[in-house]
Amino acid sequence: MNTLTKEYTLLFNTITDAEEALRQLSLTLMEAQRRAEELFLEAEQEAPAEKGA
Repeated sequence: MNTLTKEYTLLFNTITDAEEALRQLSLTLMEAQRRAEELFLEAEQEAPAEKGA
């Protein structure tokens, strides 16, 4: 079996770490979008009540 060079291992680990960071960022952004949509819908529901008051 061929041995992996230190350079290859370093690059592989860096790419793997970057992929994980991007996956976490994607999850964070999706959660922020979900929460923003909830806040928007809450504001829409409160707005008609304020106009009628």
